[in-house]
Amino acid sequence: MRVFCDLHIHSCLSPCGDEMMTPNNIARMALIKGLDAIAVTDHNSAKNLPALQVACDRAGILLLPGLELNTSEEVHVLAYFPTVERALDFSGEIHPLLPPIPNRPDLFGEQLVTDADDEVTGREEVLLIGALSRTLDELVNRVNALGGAAVPAHVNRGSNGLLNALGFLPPNLPVSAVEVWRALPCPDLGNLMALYSSDAHRLEDMLEREVFFDLPERSVPALFNFIKKGDQHDHQL
Repeated sequence: MRVFCDLHIHSCLSPCGDEMMTPNNIARMALIKGLDAIAVTDHNSAKNLPALQVACDRAGILLLPGLELNTSEEVHVLAYFPTVERALDFSGEIHPLLPPIPNRPDLFGEQLVTDADDEVTGREEVLLIGALSRTLDELVNRVNALGGAAVPAHVNRGSNGLLNALGFLPPNLPVSAVEVWRALPCPDLGNLMALYSSDAHRLEDMLEREVFFDLPERSVPALFNFIKKGDQHDHQL
């Protein structure tokens, strides 16, 4: 079954995310754009995933739970989990690893936690875009140990892309896929699957029906297992 996806989206919990990126707005925009599945991957936190799960269920959109981690080397890594509960557990585990820097909304933007009706229920006070006090290897191995799937994010784009931050793809990093920015050149990925996503911080930046996976069924377990296993085919129109 062909499943159209956008697997890197930020909600209003990320300080760089627009305040219109509320759970219901994201789910409804995914529906408008004809997507079957999305992943919301806020910086170093999963606090908006419970509300997003409700909103996606209402809209008939699959939600792959995730976070975008910032390693001590300043490399961004997407961490996908099979359930919201497991993502929340990991989120709680890494929160103490953030530098104790208060967020300044005037500089970085608000970090809003919402309920399933998009009402603001809190604000994250610690700046979420800081680097965790764990290395790339440590975080990837921890995600794997918890049954998640680690995917280095936008490896060929920006100072936080793995290729720009380290200069190479570590040959023994236990991942099956990397996220690639389509507009920029990328070296041979070897046996790694390339994922393409929007990294949307605004509703209008979410993908249309551009990127797809051929899955045995339309379900979160099938999508998660596909990414966890990796594949050698290009999945885009």
